[in-house]
Amino acid sequence: MQESLATPAPSTPSLSFMSIQDQPSTTGEVLSSSPQLSKPSVPPPVKSRGPNSGAGARWMRRIIAEDAEWSLAIVPLLTELCIQNIVKNFQNNPILTQLLPEHQQKVLNYLSPDLPLAVTANLIHDESYWRRCCMHRWPVCHVDSHGGSWKCMFFERHLENLLKHFIPGTTDPAVILDLLPLCRNYVHRLRVDQFLPPVRLPPPPRSEYQSDSGSEGETEEPTRDHYQLNDLVAGLSQLEELDLVYRVKDCGMNFEWNLFLFTYRDCHSLAATIKACHTLKVFRLTRSKVDDDKARILIRSLLDHPALEELDLSHNLIGDRGVRAAAKLLSHSRLRVLNLANNQVRAPGAQTLAHALAHNTSLLSLNLRLNCIEDEGGQALAHALQTNKCLTTLHLGGNELSEPTATLLSQVLSVNTTLTSINLSCNHIGLDGGKQLLEGMSDNRTLLEFDLRLSDVAQESEYLIGQALCANREAARQRGLNASHFMSPLTAKGPENPSR
Repeated sequence: MQESLATPAPSTPSLSFMSIQDQPSTTGEVLSSSPQLSKPSVPPPVKSRGPNSGAGARWMRRIIAEDAEWSLAIVPLLTELCIQNIVKNFQNNPILTQLLPEHQQKVLNYLSPDLPLAVTANLIHDESYWRRCCMHRWPVCHVDSHGGSWKCMFFERHLENLLKHFIPGTTDPAVILDLLPLCRNYVHRLRVDQFLPPVRLPPPPRSEYQSDSGSEGETEEPTRDHYQLNDLVAGLSQLEELDLVYRVKDCGMNFEWNLFLFTYRDCHSLAATIKACHTLKVFRLTRSKVDDDKARILIRSLLDHPALEELDLSHNLIGDRGVRAAAKLLSHSRLRVLNLANNQVRAPGAQTLAHALAHNTSLLSLNLRLNCIEDEGGQALAHALQTNKCLTTLHLGGNELSEPTATLLSQVLSVNTTLTSINLSCNHIGLDGGKQLLEGMSDNRTLLEFDLRLSDVAQESEYLIGQALCANREAARQRGLNASHFMSPLTAKGPENPSR
Protein backbone atom coordinates (compact mmCIF):
# COMPACT_ATOMS: atom_id res chain seq x y z
CA MET A 1 0.00 0.00 0.00
CA GLN A 2 2.85 2.39 0.80
CA GLU A 3 4.63 1.48 -2.39
CA SER A 4 1.56 2.13 -4.42
CA LEU A 5 1.29 5.53 -2.84
CA ALA A 6 4.96 6.37 -3.44
CA THR A 7 4.91 5.36 -7.04
CA PRO A 8 2.07 7.15 -8.85
CA ALA A 9 0.76 5.98 -12.12
CA PRO A 10 2.86 7.00 -15.04
CA SER A 11 -0.01 8.95 -16.59
CA THR A 12 -0.45 11.25 -13.60
CA PRO A 13 2.24 13.82 -14.45
CA SER A 14 0.95 14.25 -17.94
CA LEU A 15 -2.57 14.66 -16.67
CA SER A 16 -1.43 17.25 -14.13
CA PHE A 17 0.48 19.17 -16.75
CA MET A 18 -2.50 19.28 -19.09
CA SER A 19 -4.74 20.43 -16.29
CA ILE A 20 -2.41 23.28 -15.42
CA GLN A 21 -2.32 24.51 -18.96
CA ASP A 22 -5.96 24.14 -19.80
CA GLN A 23 -7.68 24.64 -16.45
CA PRO A 24 -5.30 26.32 -14.06
CA SER A 25 -7.77 27.44 -11.43
CA THR A 26 -9.85 24.26 -11.21
CA THR A 27 -6.88 21.91 -11.23
CA GLY A 28 -5.14 23.85 -8.53
CA GLU A 29 -8.08 23.42 -6.23
CA VAL A 30 -8.31 19.69 -6.95
CA LEU A 31 -4.60 19.09 -6.34
CA SER A 32 -4.53 21.04 -3.13
CA SER A 33 -7.52 19.21 -1.74
CA SER A 34 -6.45 15.70 -2.73
CA PRO A 35 -4.85 13.77 0.18
CA GLN A 36 -3.45 11.06 -2.02
CA LEU A 37 -1.32 13.23 -4.38
CA SER A 38 1.81 15.03 -3.41
CA LYS A 39 3.25 18.08 -5.17
CA PRO A 40 3.93 17.36 -8.82
CA SER A 41 7.46 16.65 -9.71
CA VAL A 42 7.13 18.68 -12.89
CA PRO A 43 8.39 22.23 -12.33
CA PRO A 44 6.07 25.15 -13.06
CA PRO A 45 6.23 26.58 -16.57
CA VAL A 46 8.81 29.29 -16.97
CA LYS A 47 8.11 32.40 -19.02
CA SER A 48 9.95 31.92 -22.21
CA ARG A 49 11.31 34.84 -24.10
CA GLY A 50 11.57 32.94 -27.33
CA PRO A 51 9.26 33.97 -30.12
CA ASN A 52 8.20 30.38 -30.77
CA SER A 53 7.32 29.44 -27.24
CA GLY A 54 3.58 28.66 -27.05
CA ALA A 55 3.44 28.31 -23.27
CA GLY A 56 5.16 31.64 -22.67
CA ALA A 57 2.79 33.47 -25.00
CA ARG A 58 -0.12 32.60 -22.74
CA TRP A 59 1.46 34.50 -19.83
CA MET A 60 2.48 37.55 -21.95
CA ARG A 61 -0.96 38.29 -23.45
CA ARG A 62 -1.88 42.03 -23.58
CA ILE A 63 -4.28 44.37 -25.44
CA ILE A 64 -2.86 46.38 -28.34
CA ALA A 65 -5.11 49.12 -29.82
CA GLU A 66 -5.61 49.17 -33.54
CA ASP A 67 -5.30 52.99 -33.52
CA ALA A 68 -1.75 53.94 -32.62
CA GLU A 69 -2.87 57.39 -31.52
CA TRP A 70 -5.67 56.16 -29.27
CA SER A 71 -5.65 57.64 -25.79
CA LEU A 72 -8.04 58.04 -22.90
CA ALA A 73 -7.61 61.80 -23.24
CA ILE A 74 -9.64 61.92 -26.49
CA VAL A 75 -12.62 59.88 -25.33
CA PRO A 76 -15.70 62.20 -25.52
CA LEU A 77 -17.53 62.95 -22.32
CA LEU A 78 -20.87 61.37 -21.72
CA THR A 79 -22.55 64.80 -21.78
CA GLU A 80 -21.11 65.47 -25.22
CA LEU A 81 -22.43 62.16 -26.50
CA CYS A 82 -25.86 62.98 -25.08
CA ILE A 83 -25.84 66.42 -26.70
CA GLN A 84 -24.89 64.91 -30.05
CA ASN A 85 -27.74 62.44 -29.77
CA ILE A 86 -30.22 65.19 -28.83
CA VAL A 87 -29.15 67.28 -31.82
CA LYS A 88 -29.40 64.29 -34.15
CA ASN A 89 -32.95 63.46 -33.07
CA PHE A 90 -34.16 67.00 -32.34
CA GLN A 91 -36.71 67.09 -35.15
CA ASN A 92 -38.53 63.99 -33.86
CA ASN A 93 -37.84 64.48 -30.16
CA PRO A 94 -37.06 68.13 -29.33
CA ILE A 95 -35.43 68.25 -25.89
CA LEU A 96 -34.27 71.70 -24.77
CA THR A 97 -35.99 73.22 -21.77
CA GLN A 98 -35.18 70.19 -19.59
CA LEU A 99 -31.43 70.76 -20.00
CA LEU A 100 -29.10 72.93 -17.97
CA PRO A 101 -28.44 76.40 -19.43
CA GLU A 102 -24.92 75.55 -20.57
CA HIS A 103 -26.14 72.36 -22.24
CA GLN A 104 -29.02 74.23 -23.88
CA GLN A 105 -26.56 76.63 -25.47
CA LYS A 106 -24.47 73.78 -26.84
CA VAL A 107 -27.54 72.15 -28.36
CA LEU A 108 -28.57 75.46 -29.96
CA ASN A 109 -25.10 75.95 -31.41
CA TYR A 110 -25.26 72.57 -33.16
CA LEU A 111 -28.86 72.73 -34.43
CA SER A 112 -29.40 73.07 -38.17
CA PRO A 113 -31.07 76.31 -39.39
CA ASP A 114 -33.20 74.20 -41.74
CA LEU A 115 -35.30 72.56 -39.03
CA PRO A 116 -39.09 72.77 -39.53
CA LEU A 117 -40.66 75.92 -38.05
CA ALA A 118 -43.30 73.77 -36.38
CA VAL A 119 -40.49 72.44 -34.16
CA THR A 120 -38.48 75.61 -33.51
CA ALA A 121 -40.95 78.53 -33.61
CA ASN A 122 -42.46 78.28 -30.14
CA LEU A 123 -39.58 76.38 -28.52
CA ILE A 124 -36.43 78.31 -29.39
CA HIS A 125 -36.12 81.95 -28.30
CA ASP A 126 -32.35 82.27 -28.45
CA GLU A 127 -31.39 85.19 -30.71
CA SER A 128 -28.10 83.62 -31.80
CA TYR A 129 -29.95 80.66 -33.33
CA TRP A 130 -32.35 82.90 -35.25
CA ARG A 131 -29.43 85.04 -36.36
CA ARG A 132 -27.89 81.94 -37.93
CA CYS A 133 -31.22 81.17 -39.61
CA CYS A 134 -31.40 84.68 -41.09
CA MET A 135 -27.80 84.73 -42.28
CA HIS A 136 -28.21 81.26 -43.78
CA ARG A 137 -31.24 82.32 -45.80
CA TRP A 138 -30.62 85.95 -46.79
CA PRO A 139 -27.23 87.42 -47.71
CA VAL A 140 -28.17 90.93 -46.51
CA CYS A 141 -29.85 91.35 -43.13
CA HIS A 142 -30.73 94.66 -41.46
CA VAL A 143 -32.04 93.65 -38.07
CA ASP A 144 -32.53 97.29 -37.04
CA SER A 145 -35.42 97.49 -39.50
CA HIS A 146 -37.17 94.74 -37.57
CA GLY A 147 -37.01 96.11 -34.06
CA GLY A 148 -33.56 94.65 -33.38
CA SER A 149 -34.92 91.10 -33.05
CA TRP A 150 -33.53 88.35 -35.25
CA LYS A 151 -36.49 86.11 -34.57
CA CYS A 152 -38.95 88.82 -35.59
CA MET A 153 -36.87 89.50 -38.67
CA PHE A 154 -36.94 85.84 -39.71
CA PHE A 155 -40.70 85.44 -39.42
CA GLU A 156 -41.50 88.81 -40.97
CA ARG A 157 -39.31 88.21 -44.01
CA HIS A 158 -40.43 84.60 -44.29
CA LEU A 159 -44.08 85.67 -44.34
CA GLU A 160 -43.33 88.47 -46.80
CA ASN A 161 -41.72 86.00 -49.20
CA LEU A 162 -44.78 83.76 -49.05
CA LEU A 163 -47.05 86.71 -49.84
CA LYS A 164 -44.87 87.91 -52.70
CA HIS A 165 -45.04 84.54 -54.45
CA PHE A 166 -48.66 83.65 -53.69
CA ILE A 167 -50.68 83.04 -56.86
CA PRO A 168 -54.47 83.25 -56.32
CA GLY A 169 -56.24 80.16 -57.53
CA THR A 170 -53.00 78.19 -57.72
CA THR A 171 -51.23 78.43 -54.36
CA ASP A 172 -52.93 76.76 -51.41
CA PRO A 173 -53.97 79.44 -48.84
CA ALA A 174 -53.07 77.00 -46.07
CA VAL A 175 -49.40 77.67 -46.88
CA ILE A 176 -49.83 81.08 -45.27
CA LEU A 177 -52.59 80.50 -42.75
CA ASP A 178 -50.89 77.45 -41.22
CA LEU A 179 -48.01 79.72 -40.30
CA LEU A 180 -50.19 81.94 -38.07
CA PRO A 181 -49.94 79.88 -34.85
CA LEU A 182 -46.16 79.98 -35.20
CA CYS A 183 -45.56 83.64 -36.07
CA ARG A 184 -48.49 85.61 -34.60
CA ASN A 185 -46.40 86.94 -31.70
CA TYR A 186 -43.33 87.82 -33.78
CA VAL A 187 -44.68 89.70 -36.80
CA HIS A 188 -44.88 93.46 -36.16
CA ARG A 189 -44.25 94.71 -39.70
CA LEU A 190 -45.21 93.49 -43.15
CA ARG A 191 -43.60 95.07 -46.22
CA VAL A 192 -44.84 93.44 -49.41
CA ASP A 193 -43.70 95.09 -52.65
CA GLN A 194 -45.33 92.59 -55.00
CA PHE A 195 -48.71 90.89 -55.38
CA LEU A 196 -49.10 88.33 -58.14
CA PRO A 197 -52.42 88.13 -60.02
CA PRO A 198 -54.12 84.84 -60.91
CA VAL A 199 -52.66 82.84 -63.77
CA ARG A 200 -54.32 83.76 -67.02
CA LEU A 201 -55.08 80.59 -68.95
CA PRO A 202 -55.09 80.65 -72.77
CA PRO A 203 -58.59 80.83 -74.30
CA PRO A 204 -60.12 77.54 -75.46
CA PRO A 205 -59.92 76.72 -79.15
CA ARG A 206 -62.68 78.20 -81.19
CA SER A 207 -65.28 75.82 -82.65
CA GLU A 208 -65.84 75.87 -86.35
CA TYR A 209 -69.56 76.04 -85.70
CA GLN A 210 -69.21 79.10 -83.49
CA SER A 211 -70.15 82.35 -85.13
CA ASP A 212 -67.84 85.34 -85.03
CA SER A 213 -70.17 87.36 -82.81
CA GLY A 214 -72.34 84.78 -81.05
CA SER A 215 -70.39 83.94 -77.90
CA GLU A 216 -68.05 86.87 -77.37
CA GLY A 217 -70.46 88.60 -75.03
CA GLU A 218 -70.97 85.46 -72.99
CA THR A 219 -67.33 85.02 -71.97
CA GLU A 220 -66.39 86.68 -68.71
CA GLU A 221 -63.23 88.66 -68.18
CA PRO A 222 -60.89 86.65 -65.94
CA THR A 223 -60.60 88.03 -62.44
CA ARG A 224 -57.47 90.02 -61.61
CA ASP A 225 -57.95 90.19 -57.85
CA HIS A 226 -54.94 89.55 -55.64
CA TYR A 227 -54.47 87.74 -52.34
CA GLN A 228 -56.93 88.96 -49.71
CA LEU A 229 -55.18 89.86 -46.46
CA ASN A 230 -58.16 89.81 -44.10
CA ASP A 231 -57.68 86.35 -42.57
CA LEU A 232 -53.93 86.81 -42.26
CA VAL A 233 -54.01 90.25 -40.63
CA ALA A 234 -56.79 89.17 -38.28
CA GLY A 235 -54.50 86.49 -36.91
CA LEU A 236 -51.48 88.79 -36.37
CA SER A 237 -52.15 90.17 -32.93
CA GLN A 238 -48.95 92.27 -32.81
CA LEU A 239 -49.08 93.86 -36.29
CA GLU A 240 -48.24 97.58 -36.20
CA GLU A 241 -47.00 98.42 -39.71
CA LEU A 242 -48.42 97.45 -43.10
CA ASP A 243 -46.51 98.55 -46.20
CA LEU A 244 -48.00 97.35 -49.50
CA VAL A 245 -47.34 97.81 -53.22
CA TYR A 246 -49.70 96.22 -55.74
CA ARG A 247 -47.41 95.52 -58.68
CA VAL A 248 -45.32 92.75 -60.23
CA LYS A 249 -41.54 92.87 -60.21
CA ASP A 250 -39.38 91.37 -62.95
CA CYS A 251 -42.29 90.48 -65.20
CA GLY A 252 -39.98 90.45 -68.25
CA MET A 253 -41.55 89.51 -71.57
CA ASN A 254 -44.89 88.76 -69.89
CA PHE A 255 -45.55 92.43 -69.20
CA GLU A 256 -49.20 93.49 -69.08
CA TRP A 257 -50.78 96.58 -67.56
CA ASN A 258 -53.22 94.34 -65.71
CA LEU A 259 -50.31 93.10 -63.61
CA PHE A 260 -50.25 96.53 -61.96
CA LEU A 261 -53.97 96.82 -61.30
CA PHE A 262 -55.34 97.45 -57.81
CA THR A 263 -58.92 96.27 -58.26
CA TYR A 264 -62.01 97.47 -56.43
CA ARG A 265 -62.37 94.12 -54.75
CA ASP A 266 -58.79 94.45 -53.54
CA CYS A 267 -59.64 97.92 -52.26
CA HIS A 268 -62.79 96.92 -50.36
CA SER A 269 -61.09 93.88 -48.84
CA LEU A 270 -58.07 95.93 -47.78
CA ALA A 271 -60.29 98.64 -46.29
CA ALA A 272 -62.11 96.09 -44.14
CA THR A 273 -58.77 94.56 -43.14
CA ILE A 274 -57.17 97.77 -41.86
CA LYS A 275 -60.37 98.84 -40.14
CA ALA A 276 -60.44 95.62 -38.10
CA CYS A 277 -56.73 95.80 -37.22
CA HIS A 278 -56.86 97.94 -34.09
CA THR A 279 -53.11 97.62 -33.44
CA LEU A 280 -52.11 99.16 -36.80
CA LYS A 281 -50.02 102.32 -36.39
CA VAL A 282 -48.51 102.75 -39.87
CA PHE A 283 -50.30 102.10 -43.16
CA ARG A 284 -48.55 102.60 -46.49
CA LEU A 285 -50.03 101.89 -49.91
CA THR A 286 -47.73 103.34 -52.56
CA ARG A 287 -47.18 102.96 -56.33
CA SER A 288 -50.47 101.11 -56.74
CA LYS A 289 -52.52 103.46 -58.98
CA VAL A 290 -54.90 104.42 -56.18
CA ASP A 291 -57.33 107.00 -57.56
CA ASP A 292 -59.84 109.25 -55.81
CA ASP A 293 -62.58 106.64 -55.44
CA LYS A 294 -60.29 103.99 -54.01
CA ALA A 295 -58.60 106.52 -51.73
CA ARG A 296 -61.98 107.54 -50.32
CA ILE A 297 -62.88 103.89 -49.66
CA LEU A 298 -59.63 103.32 -47.79
CA ILE A 299 -59.69 106.57 -45.82
CA ARG A 300 -63.33 106.09 -44.82
CA SER A 301 -62.35 102.85 -43.08
CA LEU A 302 -59.69 104.71 -41.08
CA LEU A 303 -61.98 107.31 -39.54
CA ASP A 304 -61.80 107.10 -35.73
CA HIS A 305 -59.12 104.43 -35.92
CA PRO A 306 -57.83 103.95 -32.37
CA ALA A 307 -54.10 103.55 -33.15
CA LEU A 308 -53.23 104.87 -36.65
CA GLU A 309 -50.40 107.42 -36.58
CA GLU A 310 -48.99 107.44 -40.13
CA LEU A 311 -50.73 107.29 -43.51
CA ASP A 312 -48.66 107.12 -46.70
CA LEU A 313 -50.49 107.17 -50.05
CA SER A 314 -47.64 108.64 -52.06
CA HIS A 315 -46.92 107.92 -55.74
CA ASN A 316 -50.54 107.27 -56.69
CA LEU A 317 -53.29 109.02 -58.69
CA ILE A 318 -55.10 110.84 -55.88
CA GLY A 319 -56.66 114.20 -56.76
CA ASP A 320 -58.69 116.82 -54.93
CA ARG A 321 -61.62 114.51 -54.13
CA GLY A 322 -59.34 112.03 -52.42
CA VAL A 323 -57.56 114.82 -50.54
CA ARG A 324 -60.90 116.04 -49.15
CA ALA A 325 -61.30 112.61 -47.55
CA ALA A 326 -57.78 112.92 -46.12
CA ALA A 327 -58.64 116.34 -44.69
CA LYS A 328 -61.65 114.82 -42.96
CA LEU A 329 -59.39 112.13 -41.54
CA LEU A 330 -57.30 114.83 -39.83
CA SER A 331 -60.35 115.76 -37.78
CA HIS A 332 -61.30 112.16 -36.91
CA SER A 333 -58.02 110.52 -35.98
CA ARG A 334 -54.75 111.00 -34.12
CA LEU A 335 -52.71 111.03 -37.32
CA ARG A 336 -49.16 112.32 -36.90
CA VAL A 337 -47.73 111.81 -40.42
CA LEU A 338 -49.54 112.30 -43.73
CA ASN A 339 -47.69 111.66 -47.00
CA LEU A 340 -49.42 112.49 -50.30
CA ALA A 341 -46.30 113.06 -52.38
CA ASN A 342 -46.37 112.59 -56.16
CA ASN A 343 -50.13 112.60 -56.66
CA GLN A 344 -52.49 114.92 -58.53
CA VAL A 345 -53.36 117.38 -55.77
CA ARG A 346 -54.14 120.90 -56.95
CA ALA A 347 -55.13 124.17 -55.29
CA PRO A 348 -58.66 123.12 -54.15
CA GLY A 349 -57.30 120.04 -52.45
CA ALA A 350 -54.55 122.05 -50.72
CA GLN A 351 -57.13 124.57 -49.49
CA THR A 352 -59.17 121.75 -47.97
CA LEU A 353 -56.08 120.42 -46.22
CA ALA A 354 -55.21 123.91 -44.99
CA HIS A 355 -58.64 124.35 -43.42
CA ALA A 356 -58.25 121.07 -41.51
CA LEU A 357 -54.65 121.88 -40.61
CA ALA A 358 -55.59 125.20 -39.01
CA HIS A 359 -57.58 123.36 -36.33
CA ASN A 360 -55.52 120.17 -36.05
CA THR A 361 -53.63 119.38 -32.86
CA SER A 362 -51.83 116.12 -33.70
CA LEU A 363 -50.26 116.20 -37.20
CA LEU A 364 -46.48 116.62 -37.10
CA SER A 365 -45.47 116.05 -40.74
CA LEU A 366 -47.20 116.90 -44.03
CA ASN A 367 -45.65 115.91 -47.37
CA LEU A 368 -47.15 117.32 -50.59
CA ARG A 369 -44.04 117.03 -52.74
CA LEU A 370 -44.47 116.71 -56.52
CA ASN A 371 -48.05 117.93 -56.76
CA CYS A 372 -49.33 121.13 -58.34
CA ILE A 373 -50.97 123.23 -55.61
CA GLU A 374 -49.50 126.50 -57.02
CA ASP A 375 -49.60 129.79 -55.12
CA GLU A 376 -53.29 129.57 -54.35
CA GLY A 377 -52.80 126.35 -52.43
CA GLY A 378 -49.43 127.42 -50.99
CA GLN A 379 -50.88 130.63 -49.56
CA ALA A 380 -53.76 128.70 -47.98
CA LEU A 381 -51.29 126.44 -46.21
CA ALA A 382 -49.23 129.44 -45.09
CA HIS A 383 -52.31 131.02 -43.51
CA ALA A 384 -53.05 127.77 -41.69
CA LEU A 385 -49.54 127.72 -40.22
CA GLN A 386 -50.19 131.02 -38.50
CA THR A 387 -52.63 129.30 -36.15
CA ASN A 388 -51.34 125.71 -36.20
CA LYS A 389 -49.22 124.89 -33.15
CA CYS A 390 -48.14 121.29 -33.79
CA LEU A 391 -46.77 120.83 -37.35
CA THR A 392 -42.97 120.51 -37.40
CA THR A 393 -42.20 119.33 -40.98
CA LEU A 394 -43.67 120.69 -44.22
CA HIS A 395 -42.57 119.51 -47.69
CA LEU A 396 -43.83 121.58 -50.63
CA GLY A 397 -41.09 120.84 -53.16
CA GLY A 398 -42.04 120.81 -56.84
CA ASN A 399 -45.46 122.52 -56.53
CA GLU A 400 -45.12 125.52 -58.89
CA LEU A 401 -44.83 127.96 -55.98
CA SER A 402 -43.51 131.48 -56.50
CA GLU A 403 -42.99 134.81 -54.75
CA PRO A 404 -46.51 135.30 -53.24
CA THR A 405 -46.20 132.06 -51.29
CA ALA A 406 -42.70 133.01 -50.14
CA THR A 407 -43.99 136.35 -48.88
CA LEU A 408 -46.66 134.73 -46.71
CA LEU A 409 -44.24 132.08 -45.46
CA SER A 410 -41.84 134.80 -44.35
CA GLN A 411 -44.61 136.19 -42.13
CA VAL A 412 -45.24 132.71 -40.77
CA LEU A 413 -41.57 132.20 -39.92
CA SER A 414 -41.55 135.34 -37.78
CA VAL A 415 -44.37 134.09 -35.53
CA ASN A 416 -44.38 130.28 -35.80
CA THR A 417 -42.48 128.47 -33.05
CA THR A 418 -43.08 124.82 -33.97
CA LEU A 419 -41.78 124.38 -37.52
CA THR A 420 -38.31 122.83 -37.65
CA SER A 421 -38.12 121.83 -41.35
CA ILE A 422 -39.47 123.41 -44.54
CA ASN A 423 -38.73 122.20 -48.06
CA LEU A 424 -39.41 124.59 -50.97
CA SER A 425 -37.01 123.04 -53.47
CA CYS A 426 -37.73 122.93 -57.22
CA ASN A 427 -40.10 125.91 -57.17
CA HIS A 428 -39.91 129.46 -58.55
CA ILE A 429 -39.35 131.52 -55.43
CA GLY A 430 -37.20 134.07 -57.27
CA LEU A 431 -34.88 136.82 -56.03
CA ASP A 432 -37.52 138.88 -54.26
CA GLY A 433 -39.02 135.78 -52.66
CA GLY A 434 -35.61 134.86 -51.27
CA LYS A 435 -35.24 138.30 -49.71
CA GLN A 436 -38.66 137.98 -48.10
CA LEU A 437 -37.77 134.62 -46.62
CA LEU A 438 -34.50 136.04 -45.30
CA GLU A 439 -36.41 138.75 -43.44
CA GLY A 440 -38.64 136.15 -41.85
CA MET A 441 -35.63 134.06 -40.85
CA SER A 442 -34.11 136.99 -38.98
CA ASP A 443 -36.79 136.66 -36.27
CA ASN A 444 -37.01 132.85 -36.24
CA ARG A 445 -35.24 130.76 -33.59
CA THR A 446 -36.73 127.29 -34.12
CA LEU A 447 -36.25 126.39 -37.81
CA LEU A 448 -33.40 123.89 -38.27
CA GLU A 449 -33.70 122.90 -41.95
CA PHE A 450 -34.70 125.04 -44.92
CA ASP A 451 -34.30 123.54 -48.42
CA LEU A 452 -34.32 126.05 -51.28
CA ARG A 453 -32.44 124.08 -53.91
CA LEU A 454 -33.36 124.90 -57.52
CA SER A 455 -35.78 127.64 -56.49
CA ASP A 456 -34.15 130.60 -58.28
CA VAL A 457 -33.12 132.21 -55.01
CA ALA A 458 -30.12 134.55 -54.99
CA GLN A 459 -26.91 132.96 -53.82
CA GLU A 460 -26.39 135.66 -51.20
CA SER A 461 -29.83 135.05 -49.71
CA GLU A 462 -29.20 131.32 -49.58
CA TYR A 463 -25.93 131.93 -47.77
CA LEU A 464 -27.46 134.24 -45.17
CA ILE A 465 -30.36 131.84 -44.56
CA GLY A 466 -27.78 129.05 -44.08
CA GLN A 467 -26.00 131.15 -41.46
CA ALA A 468 -29.30 131.71 -39.65
CA LEU A 469 -29.94 127.95 -39.65
CA CYS A 470 -26.50 127.32 -38.14
CA ALA A 471 -27.31 129.78 -35.36
CA ASN A 472 -30.63 128.05 -34.72
CA ARG A 473 -28.94 124.66 -34.51
CA GLU A 474 -26.39 125.97 -32.04
CA ALA A 475 -29.17 127.45 -29.93
CA ALA A 476 -30.98 124.09 -30.03
CA ARG A 477 -27.87 122.34 -28.74
CA GLN A 478 -27.55 124.82 -25.92
CA ARG A 479 -31.16 124.09 -24.94
CA GLY A 480 -30.25 120.39 -24.78
CA LEU A 481 -32.12 119.37 -27.93
CA ASN A 482 -30.75 116.74 -30.28
CA ALA A 483 -30.53 118.44 -33.65
CA SER A 484 -28.03 116.05 -35.22
CA HIS A 485 -30.59 114.54 -37.59
CA PHE A 486 -31.11 117.96 -39.15
CA MET A 487 -27.45 118.28 -40.08
CA SER A 488 -27.95 117.52 -43.75
CA PRO A 489 -25.74 119.41 -46.23
CA LEU A 490 -26.64 123.09 -46.16
CA THR A 491 -28.57 124.27 -49.17
CA ALA A 492 -27.12 127.76 -48.76
CA LYS A 493 -23.80 128.35 -50.50
CA GLY A 494 -21.63 131.30 -49.58
CA PRO A 495 -20.24 133.46 -52.39
CA GLU A 496 -16.71 133.11 -51.06
CA ASN A 497 -16.93 129.31 -50.92
CA PRO A 498 -19.12 128.02 -53.77
CA SER A 499 -18.29 124.38 -53.06
CA ARG A 500 -19.73 124.50 -49.56
